[in-house]
Amino acid sequence: MPFHWTIDSQEKLITVVADGDVTRAEVDAFLDVLDGVEGFSYRKLFDGTTGDTKMPPEELLALGVRMRAAHTEDRTFGALAAVVPDDKVELVSRILGMLAAAKRPMRVFSTLSPAQEWIERQPRV
Repeated sequence: MPFHWTIDSQEKLITVVADGDVTRAEVDAFLDVLDGVEGFSYRKLFDGTTGDTKMPPEELLALGVRMRAAHTEDRTFGALAAVVPDDKVELVSRILGMLAAAKRPMRVFSTLSPAQEWIERQPRV
């Protein structure tokens, strides 16, 4: 399974690592877990530097719609730092653009260290 996550309830931090070809089913399972543990308020660090996906545009759009729908509910959302290779910045930025309705800090990085430093400075909500 190329999509791994760790939930640190004490730090209110969810770390996600994509390593290999990530499928829609894996992302859906992760979103189900977030919903089940009320983890949307946690800060999130997504490391996609060694991940990829072969999802067609309609699956990416469906995931974006699902994430956007979660933002319409009365929830608090923690900060999101996404780390992706340079050739994926545009794709990830488009997906995050769909989530822009959320009132939370979001940034895309090309290396892990600055993303870790940034997410640590974000408030725990």
